[in-house]
Amino acid sequence: MSQSDHVRIFDTTLRDGEQSPGATMTSSEKLEVAKTLSRLGVDVIEAGFAAASPDDLKAVQGIAASVGVLAIEGRPVAEPPRICSLARAAKGDIDKAWEAVSPAQHPRIHTFLATSPIHREHKLRMSKAEVLERITEMVGYARTLCADIEFSPEDAGRTEMDFLYEAIQAAIEAGATTINIPDTVGYTTPDEFGRRIALIRENVVGVERAIISVHCHNDLGLAVANSLAAVQNGARQVEVAVNGIGERAGNASLEEVVMALKVRNDHFKLNTSVDSTQLTRISRLVSKVTGMSVQPNKAIVGANAFAHEAGIHQDGMLKNQETYEIMRPETVGASQSLLVLGKHSGRAAFANRLAELGYPLIGAELHKAFTRFKDVADKKKHITDADLLALVSDELYQPEELYRLDALQVTCGTGMPTATVRLQCPDGELRTVSTVGTGPVDAVYMAIQQVVNLPVTLLEYSVQSVTRGIDALGEVNVRVRWDDEPVESDESRINPQSGGSRARVYHGHGAHTDVIVASAKAYLASLNRLLSVQQNRTARDADADTQASA
Repeated sequence: MSQSDHVRIFDTTLRDGEQSPGATMTSSEKLEVAKTLSRLGVDVIEAGFAAASPDDLKAVQGIAASVGVLAIEGRPVAEPPRICSLARAAKGDIDKAWEAVSPAQHPRIHTFLATSPIHREHKLRMSKAEVLERITEMVGYARTLCADIEFSPEDAGRTEMDFLYEAIQAAIEAGATTINIPDTVGYTTPDEFGRRIALIRENVVGVERAIISVHCHNDLGLAVANSLAAVQNGARQVEVAVNGIGERAGNASLEEVVMALKVRNDHFKLNTSVDSTQLTRISRLVSKVTGMSVQPNKAIVGANAFAHEAGIHQDGMLKNQETYEIMRPETVGASQSLLVLGKHSGRAAFANRLAELGYPLIGAELHKAFTRFKDVADKKKHITDADLLALVSDELYQPEELYRLDALQVTCGTGMPTATVRLQCPDGELRTVSTVGTGPVDAVYMAIQQVVNLPVTLLEYSVQSVTRGIDALGEVNVRVRWDDEPVESDESRINPQSGGSRARVYHGHGAHTDVIVASAKAYLASLNRLLSVQQNRTARDADADTQASA
């Protein structure tokens, strides 16, 4: 595939996507997402912002040392993906980025500096000349460490074109191999943004020495449209996130960009290396590890993306599927069929169907999932693919069970809703607590809180059914805030004198035919995630103290 007709897919789910409030992932979760992205076939994985925290640096380093040095089995291309870390245009950030990505076979440093008038005046307080000098110095410094350098003029969508040309040219002359044009605040329209890319290609001296990339935000709902307009005007890398997650309204959606180029190849005449049959799997994985549900009407991967309820539509589908579907569900790894699986089904049939859905489980993972399947099959007459995917996701993408739900009993009504909860504690002890609440879920959460005893605030609670019917599985997502945790704000990371702080948000997910049980599992998952993060941080600090004393 020649460079002229190949569009690189640069995935920033693990960096910009993780910056969504409450979407923080553990190192092990980030590694699992990175492996799945590699299997998907993305060209570049922006694994994090190494200078943001020691945890981020460690996570990026782990991904670079594993995913970045081998072609994951099932990857559609032989080479491992490029592993990238974001860095401000500062030596300290760039050094941390290089430390993190250097183990990769194809490392990349991505550095940025704002160029728009509002950013220059109010955030940077720098003149145009000072901005150009910083770009030259820092891109040049990064190039002494790494051969693959990407530079982004932040808020390029609102930067004067003449100055944007100068900034890009300075970066290329200093050694940048990719120039990313970000619509940082989702301000432009497709015709404006496409024209901006065309003008850059026409007016920047030496632009042919670099790949032009775009990174579009979705504040006006135009991120995908702007990205495609840029591609039509010569951009050959698109920065995307799974499910479109990211800062504020999010980023251009990976699955939408990829499928637009695939389904309308007659129009764009461009290709990617992405295996589209794995899009549904990566969507569900990211949804579970971030706790961010995918809206049912989401293009490509939403629950209703291939659903037809209107009689006219159903009639057309029965006669010819192309009447109302421009792509088949299997092309994105989705399934509409009901499974003939139930309580009499064996492990082999169960494992085979999971493998067909993209989850080839073996050993302990298969045993655990099969046990859950049998439990649900005793309660449901029909097990659908959606049920299976919910069960597997619930089992595989949960934090370590420091506290485990052993038994639960509730009574509710117009009187006093009461919950009796029995938890297995980290020391192996079984503790039973009964409480009265304003409702059954409140009573359950109060009982769990009496055992775990963490100062948290419940920020969000949502429940939805996986499939239709009175026996449907219920999925619950919660977000909690640990009120005793001081965490540096983004501003205090940039300016240590600002003294800002915020509490970190942790999410949890649970699935069960009983929504009260699913609610308890989700709440416990959020608390277990919080405790796991704190244990890892304590262990890291202890290691640092040991090394310092040595």
